[in-house]
Amino acid sequence: MSHIWPVSDLRNNFSEISKAVHETQESVFLTQNGYGDMVVMSMAAYEDKLFESGIYDKLKEIELESKSTKNREK
Repeated sequence: MSHIWPVSDLRNNFSEISKAVHETQESVFLTQNGYGDMVVMSMAAYEDKLFESGIYDKLKEIELESKSTKNREK
């Protein structure tokens, strides 16, 4: 479940937002004037996202290479 807070709460309730992102390992979406402005997440969650993204990039690269090799063999 995503958490949505006004960006002003980042200053006024920093410790509560920090606690939320660390306990849930989920992102907090910050809004300004009712529109999405930024996302806050723990360093651990960010590093996990980077790792997953790297894996998906490598898998996509391997998939494209495999298709290219099969096309050349035909």
